[in-house]
Amino acid sequence: MDNSTLRQIVVSACAVVLCACSSENGGNDSPSTPPTPPEPAQKLPIRISSEPETRATDIAFETGDRIGVFVVNRNADGSAAALKTSGNYIDNCMYTLQGTWTSIEPEYWKDDITHADFYMYYPYTATIAGVEALPWSVKTDQRAEADYRAGELLIGKTLDVAPSENAVNIRAKHVMAQLIITLAAGKGFSATSLADGNVSVRINNVKTQATANLATGTVTATGDKRQVVALKTGSAYKALVVPQALDNGNLITVTVDGTEYSMSKGLQLAAFEQGHRYQFTVTLGRTSSGMNADIVSWNDDGIDYGGTAEPE
Repeated sequence: MDNSTLRQIVVSACAVVLCACSSENGGNDSPSTPPTPPEPAQKLPIRISSEPETRATDIAFETGDRIGVFVVNRNADGSAAALKTSGNYIDNCMYTLQGTWTSIEPEYWKDDITHADFYMYYPYTATIAGVEALPWSVKTDQRAEADYRAGELLIGKTLDVAPSENAVNIRAKHVMAQLIITLAAGKGFSATSLADGNVSVRINNVKTQATANLATGTVTATGDKRQVVALKTGSAYKALVVPQALDNGNLITVTVDGTEYSMSKGLQLAAFEQGHRYQFTVTLGRTSSGMNADIVSWNDDGIDYGGTAEPE
């Protein structure tokens, strides 16, 4: 066999090998493309929705209102973890009402399976020393609308929420007590004389300071007892007071042109309870008995708390 014939045989053999390799690779001479890595899972944003069950000022949240929100992730077994002052999944994040509740920076769920507990309070404060005992107080002089509203505190929670694109609805409960006092003209008075007179209304012997537990929503009265001067609104007077047990003695004093008329607390009324509205209709009369007062709890329990007041 000469050299020329040998070279032809070698070339033919290489061609066969190349065809076999091409066949094994699917007959495609172009380089293979590496697989595309999966896209990372998108974070699920947290959305908040909150409306008061009964706002102490009898109005809904307003544009610009700010709430504080804590988010506590559930344990791996689904059990609840305790709300802490810090170290929660989200700590005291401020949400502002701008059509919807919006935080300064977007907040996201931990993942798409971990349930969480949501806690909120209003109004927002930047620094909280302890979620078990948030200091709170009502003004002793509430004759200005701003001073009346400064005593309003709302607390709410929604537990065991599954991650979702839907807004988490948190029902806000007001935890102060509200007093509505209406004056009516009795003997010696007229509607005009009351309207034209120099009239003030105050609540006596009540504590004006408290601590609030953001986890449980309970309020504890603290400090000394003082007087609270009510706000005049239309033909009535109203005040926010700290929930508390009441002592015997003069509860409400109405001053008309320098003369004071006081009503003692009835035995049936033991305390101002949080989330309750107490309505007082006070009939003023220039008699030895002074005035009569009927009190009806916001949650009507069928008890007449009426009493008799005398001039001091």
